[in-house]
Amino acid sequence: MGKLSAASIVERAIQIGDTEGLDAVTIRRLATDLGVTPMALYWHFKNKEQLLLGMADHLVANFACKPADDRPWRLRLRELVEGLIHVLRAHPCARTVLEQVDKEDVPSYLAVWNEALGLTRAAGFADGESCLISKYLLQSAIAIADAPVHFRSGHTDEEIAEIVRVKRLSLESLPADTYPHLVRMAGSMVNLPPGLYDSFGVDLILAGIESLAARRS
Repeated sequence: MGKLSAASIVERAIQIGDTEGLDAVTIRRLATDLGVTPMALYWHFKNKEQLLLGMADHLVANFACKPADDRPWRLRLRELVEGLIHVLRAHPCARTVLEQVDKEDVPSYLAVWNEALGLTRAAGFADGESCLISKYLLQSAIAIADAPVHFRSGHTDEEIAEIVRVKRLSLESLPADTYPHLVRMAGSMVNLPPGLYDSFGVDLILAGIESLAARRS
């Protein structure tokens, strides 16, 4: 085995988190998988909290904000949100990791947050409003990326299909006179195409920001 690095540790931790859930990610488990002693991992991460920060930074670092250009803020903000969704979508454990860390300690997240703040200021919002909008925006991107993948961890395609089937039947079994819309749209509720889920979600979020920006101008 090659030299142990912080990157190789967090990459293996993310693999375990994606397939088995974050509870399965422990220093002892990682040491066993990587063929080293637990002490070797402590040189890089003193505890689980530091490991989670490393995982969060590695996840978000796969999305790099592009340098500022002359395009309208709307296009650049959409690109930022869609880019973040894209890199997080591949990892079922991403949302749980990001929920368990202080994002102010995650350099790559700070870079994305800083970019979002600059773009909302370019849209004409005041500092306080930009702070709120950027937080809502990034949290929404994390939620959108998570929704179609969060129940896939540790499941085969057949098991996922069964989970979806059971969810649909559960909704269809509700009293139709009390919940007519839930019953009628049960199939769509549990089986939305990821492409539509993403594009409509981003459209919905940005439409609200654009509407508010139009009022400011």
